[in-house]
Amino acid sequence: MEELVSAEIRTEGDAAYFEMSDPSFSVLSEQVRSGREQNWYAQTNYGIAALRYEEVRSLLRDRRMRQGLSTWPLENGVPADSPVVDFWASGFVAKSGEAHARLRRLANPIFAPATIESLKPGFRSLTNELIDRIAARGRCEFIGDFCEEFSARILLQLLGVENHEIWRDLQRMAGDFALSLGVQVAAELPRVEAALAELYEFADNLVDATRRNAQETAIASLVAAHDNGELSEKELRIFIVDLIFGGLDTTKNQLGIALSVFLEHPDQWDLLAERPELAPRATEEVLRIRPTVLWITRHVTEDMVIGGLEVPEGTTVHLMTQPANTDPRVGADGPFDISAENPQHLTFGAGPHHCVGHLLARTDIGAALPVLAQRLRNLRADGPAIFRPWSGVGGPIELPIAFDAAPAA
Repeated sequence: MEELVSAEIRTEGDAAYFEMSDPSFSVLSEQVRSGREQNWYAQTNYGIAALRYEEVRSLLRDRRMRQGLSTWPLENGVPADSPVVDFWASGFVAKSGEAHARLRRLANPIFAPATIESLKPGFRSLTNELIDRIAARGRCEFIGDFCEEFSARILLQLLGVENHEIWRDLQRMAGDFALSLGVQVAAELPRVEAALAELYEFADNLVDATRRNAQETAIASLVAAHDNGELSEKELRIFIVDLIFGGLDTTKNQLGIALSVFLEHPDQWDLLAERPELAPRATEEVLRIRPTVLWITRHVTEDMVIGGLEVPEGTTVHLMTQPANTDPRVGADGPFDISAENPQHLTFGAGPHHCVGHLLARTDIGAALPVLAQRLRNLRADGPAIFRPWSGVGGPIELPIAFDAAPAA
């Protein structure tokens, strides 16, 4: 699989130093693991990075920490009048306190357990449909041939959009807008702004269609909230784009990551095929050992002392979920094992900003994995994989695989 390289890491005092803007920086590197052993945090060119499980878990719940996405574009050279700055500063994930809680209450019905459970048969059916297309070939490029359509059509199903043929356009928009979270966002700004304009137009059309058709969909509840005065027009548009972006990119990446991890552990793939009831635990194990979202950013809202370190107001703190998830101090440094019990991972965050869509992510990946394992036997690499940098949001861009196809059960 891919070689996990990293920028050189130097030390400052008793903590390591990470040059996080270096293109070769990798959260999965030996240097980061060494930094975790040196101290609970590392200095970086973007503030400090928390590396250990207990500190990351505590800080995720600390209400003195403000969500950090809101200022990311500004901190990386995007002009203040860009609509991208406004989006990240105004959206659901940027809010704190009651403003965040109000929007979260409106999101909760969309991801209610009963709603997500009702979609599971469709997830399995879609998995078999996409496998049927590639089975005779015995090989595929897993991201383009499976993950992109799978994640997009699941989202369209949730949104109540019957025309699933638009999935390619949706993936392109979300992929281009994902560049807004990279360190090169200023250089990619025209592409990012164009994608955001398209996503807003898609959201507006979806609202219009929802009103015309009077369907009971996830969007219908948000439109009703707008009509009742609970949600402004701007909040409604951003809410829908948040749903699209969050649902598409992370599911595509995480499912691709899952296959790449199982390629490294073929015995675990065989075990999942033999024991499909292990799918929930397999999903959690992938999320623990190699999450697509590798850190969560927070800003300190008042002077604090964290683990003996004085942290002044305004400091940026990156909560490194992958190093925390594999911290030996809590016994989480064992090998990838879908039958093992490990400490609860922090991939979806914790506290008031715990990922509202976590159940959908767990359910769609958990529905797909056992079907894939039972039908793609003797899974193996079919060429070199290409990965995003393992910083911020990681995952495979291309993942060529070969397999011995088996029919649907």
